[in-house]
Amino acid sequence: MSEPLVLGIESSCDETGVGIVRGRDLLANQVASSVELHARFGGVVPEVASRAHLEAMVPTLERALADADIDPGELDAVAVTAGPGLMGALAVGVAAAKACALAWGKPLYGLNHLAGHVAVDLVDHGEVPTPCIALLVSGGHTNLLRVDDIASSITEIGTTIDDAAGEAYDKVARVLGLPYPGGPVIDKAATGDPIKINFPRGLTARKDLEKHRWDFSFSGLKTAVARWVETRERDGEEFELGDVAASFQEAVCDVLTAKAIDACVEHGIEHLLIGGGVAANSRLRSLLAERAAVAGVELRTPRPILCTDNGAMIAALGAEVVRRGLPPSAADLGATSSLPASRITL
Repeated sequence: MSEPLVLGIESSCDETGVGIVRGRDLLANQVASSVELHARFGGVVPEVASRAHLEAMVPTLERALADADIDPGELDAVAVTAGPGLMGALAVGVAAAKACALAWGKPLYGLNHLAGHVAVDLVDHGEVPTPCIALLVSGGHTNLLRVDDIASSITEIGTTIDDAAGEAYDKVARVLGLPYPGGPVIDKAATGDPIKINFPRGLTARKDLEKHRWDFSFSGLKTAVARWVETRERDGEEFELGDVAASFQEAVCDVLTAKAIDACVEHGIEHLLIGGGVAANSRLRSLLAERAAVAGVELRTPRPILCTDNGAMIAALGAEVVRRGLPPSAADLGATSSLPASRITL
């Protein structure tokens, strides 16, 4: 069988992504972001995101097809994010994918957004060694996954019980008077002493580890930063923005990396990959590389451009599903906003 040629559509949040792969070769990866529309609100507004997807979908699709220099008739399948994500945003992508599949006479595959973040590593590094642990970190998700088969067997072993890491970055950026989205600006602002301020590490106390060993919590950290800043401002004390940003970022990355490496060691797994928008963070990458080397764990990190939401990751996952001969989705495929990580295809 020749390598599957698959088009993938991603619209789970604020990026309209269309990617095309042939097997594990990336032919096109077009992304239209609506982040500027959400900036004045300090976070993603679902209705605004949905309308932006409607406007961007066709132009993004046309650019991807032009980049790949293919005719839709050559495709073997159309894949789309069916969940998890914002319901209205997902619905736009699913509707577009169904229209394309019907018009072009191609099978349709509704896929899991989280599994897509794992699968995108295929286009950078080839075959994903299994089993592996995947650490997914973004504005909406913070998950630890055990991956036994990229297309058919993923188990969630840890998740966030409140704010996701990226969400905490956005909220702390607002406290510090920095623009949205918070991840890149805090990473850039974190020029000070990362141990200057001892911010809390959520769910790392002995009592928490009994129930939430692999889970994450960043709501308390966000509140601690806000109170620290408010106290200094109220008392007229000056402080260095770089110290606050670096100390906050160190607290986040310390917890993420410690739990990810601990999961690898506990499960006897030698391979760890990361994905999601926060996976592009410079401190997270460097600290994870340090701790992985000490633990004897092989770390796989996709290019930063492939960490954020994109159609390439859905196309890559779709190609693996097609390669295995798994059945396509039904014609009445719908979006599922709270799709669990273990359900890879719909």
